[in-house]
Amino acid sequence: MKEPKAWVLQVLEWGPLLLFFGVFMLNRGGDVALWGQSYTPLVFATLVFIPALALATLVRWRLTGKLAPMQIATLVLVVVFGGLSVWLNDPRFFKIKPTIIYLLFAGLLGFSYLARRNWLQAVLSEALPMDAEGWRKLTMRMALLFLGLAVANEVVWRGMSETAWVYFKTFGMPLVIFVFLMANAGLYRAHALPDPNDKAGG
Repeated sequence: MKEPKAWVLQVLEWGPLLLFFGVFMLNRGGDVALWGQSYTPLVFATLVFIPALALATLVRWRLTGKLAPMQIATLVLVVVFGGLSVWLNDPRFFKIKPTIIYLLFAGLLGFSYLARRNWLQAVLSEALPMDAEGWRKLTMRMALLFLGLAVANEVVWRGMSETAWVYFKTFGMPLVIFVFLMANAGLYRAHALPDPNDKAGG
């Protein structure tokens, strides 16, 4: 199967989230009436986000033939908690969704670390070839990262405005993850596996 272009994958990754942000910002001045029901801007944006993410995930699967466990888990939790928010017209369910996702990832990675399973290596080894010790270190660091993000999400949605939480979800969380990945560049280099294409004596 031909690998899709990088920009296509980026659109599928960011498109639904940016659509969610745009719909919320356009409607944050007041409630949205739909099908005889009045929705808050966040619940209405969630209503748009759920099918957009489902469609983007389906297209990614059709183009690549595979989905990462994180992508599947995210879609399931978005449908469940986002659906509850829309059904009950209560944005709190969607707000706690990142907390559940990040606690789930932190728990799985923490168990993987303690059990010496290296599940993270099984998922990402093709993109980031490292030795077993490198993966153990990265697994623990990522478990702590996700735990911290879960706590941060609870602090922001419970203690700050809805708009602040939307900014945090759309831009803050991805930025924290990006900075984390860049900050671990030294780990990647220190534990990188030799390139099998390199010949001795060059």
